[in-house]
Amino acid sequence: MPELAASSSLNASDKDQMPTMGFLDHLEELRKRLVYSIIAVVVGFFACWGYAERIYAVMQRPIMDALQRNGLSAKLVYVNPTEPFNLYLKVGMMAGLFVASPFVLYQIWCFISPGLYRNEKRYVMPFMTSTIALFIAGGYFGYKVVLPQALVFLIGYGKDFQPMITLSEYSSLFLTIIVGLGVIFEMPILVFFLALMGIVSSRWMWTNIRYAILGIFVIAAIITPTPDILNMCIFAAPMVGLYILSTGIAWLVHPDQRNKRAAKKS
Repeated sequence: MPELAASSSLNASDKDQMPTMGFLDHLEELRKRLVYSIIAVVVGFFACWGYAERIYAVMQRPIMDALQRNGLSAKLVYVNPTEPFNLYLKVGMMAGLFVASPFVLYQIWCFISPGLYRNEKRYVMPFMTSTIALFIAGGYFGYKVVLPQALVFLIGYGKDFQPMITLSEYSSLFLTIIVGLGVIFEMPILVFFLALMGIVSSRWMWTNIRYAILGIFVIAAIITPTPDILNMCIFAAPMVGLYILSTGIAWLVHPDQRNKRAAKKS
């Protein structure tokens, strides 16, 4: 019983140190963080605007390789005079958002940190580092594995026809796959916060793993650009691995497990 008393007194002291904010204060804090984030993205856009052509040269490598492998002209087309300019605007904005992402993530943390205990606020650096690393890992996986495989399949399937792939169509496909996989790879971060607040537990996640795998394959079937089973499995495999990793994270940070470890130490 002394362990439980020590744990409860620790939680009580943490709660006393948590600042209280009213609804209007939350709205004002949210507005401030949004303004700071927008300013950072705009600054990032202007910093990356001069490199938009070089960035797009990297973006178009998968489609160029896929066209060449099928003996087709490695060149994209556009149907509107403003399309190339709009494309570089989009590329500059996405690159600016990526460059500003550490600052934007820090603003997100500043908004949610008042609702955390003092001992939970030490996760700020792991949160920012892992979020960026997971997004880069997801985007790199999409760029090196998913997108080339999808393009080779799609272009090879229609090799009896002359393709006219426009800049806007390819850039939309590229961003859908790269950003989509980058967001999907953030699953451990989402589970981390849900488990930290006691909303989900590792036991619940492991008990429902069959339904989770079913849902993952449904999502993979929706977001994959090709209808074949191979590409769907390529999408689903890392998601299943991330779900298992997230289950371990939930076990580490769930309040029940933290209280047990604190009781053993005391």
